[in-house]
Amino acid sequence: MKLVFASNNKNKIKEIQLLVPKTIEIVSLEDIGCYDDILETADTIEGNSILKANFITEKYGLNCFADDSGLEVDALNGEPGVFSARYAGEPKNDDNNMNKLLSNLKNKSNRKANFKTVICLNINGEQHLFTGIINGKIIEEKIGTNGFGYDPIFVADGYTNTFAELSIEEKSTISHRGKAVKKLIDFLK
Repeated sequence: MKLVFASNNKNKIKEIQLLVPKTIEIVSLEDIGCYDDILETADTIEGNSILKANFITEKYGLNCFADDSGLEVDALNGEPGVFSARYAGEPKNDDNNMNKLLSNLKNKSNRKANFKTVICLNINGEQHLFTGIINGKIIEEKIGTNGFGYDPIFVADGYTNTFAELSIEEKSTISHRGKAVKKLIDFLK
């Protein structure tokens, strides 16, 4: 089965391809000739995943799935949330986003946070949502070089290493995206 993943983010595509069985071939936006910048204008993570999936289904008529993810920090009332990728403004920059977050958390004792992913699957005229959440905390400095986004400052509950210190295989089995993809795969079976 071929399934379009409404993304050109090579890191996300790599993570998801590792998680799905060999019977499912993940096809990127580039693979279908889509170079449009799909605007993420919803005010929720769920809303953005729906916008992206609907764009592909409506424009190309293909079965597809899209995801949106965000980091939600308790002490910041859920920030950066839906604005995670552009928290420090345009253009998107992981280091700037992490620096802003660490600055906003300075002198805060509550460092609890969670990563949340919502996948929207449009298949055979139906729409389904799958959510994955991983709880953890934000540490005070960046550690590790793997991963992307906020990985160098996030430690999942029950772990001592940041997501950026884990291999892509380790991270994808416990991550928010990994949990949501597992629900997607279970549904597709």
